Amino acid sequence: MLKLAILISGRGSNMKSILNAVQKQNIPIKPTIVISNKPSANGLKIARKFGVQTEIVESKGFQGTRWEYDQKIIHVLSKYGITPKNSLICLAGFMRVLSPEFVKKFKIKY
Repeated sequence: MLKLAILISGRGSNMKSILNAVQKQNIPIKPTIVISNKPSANGLKIARKFGVQTEIVESKGFQGTRWEYDQKIIHVLSKYGITPKNSLICLAGFMRVLSPEFVKKFKIKY
């Protein structure tokens, strides 16, 4: 079964729709982690109500490059066993542009 990581920045309405669909339609994927770049994102509360782990990788005030920030996200993803081979990463209202290195690393090929 594929693992699902969801990246959010705000209310989490898109994420909630995804989690509802997974739950109601018995989609063979395991929502594993929701990551937000904003500690105040309401979507974090919604994710926890669905029983999904949450983490914050705050972007406000981050002084490094886009790739350096993305490496912090990759660290959290790896902590939950999210890899390019066993997972999907969904950007559900995530309001940051990912680095080309991140996109290349997590490009899943079938």
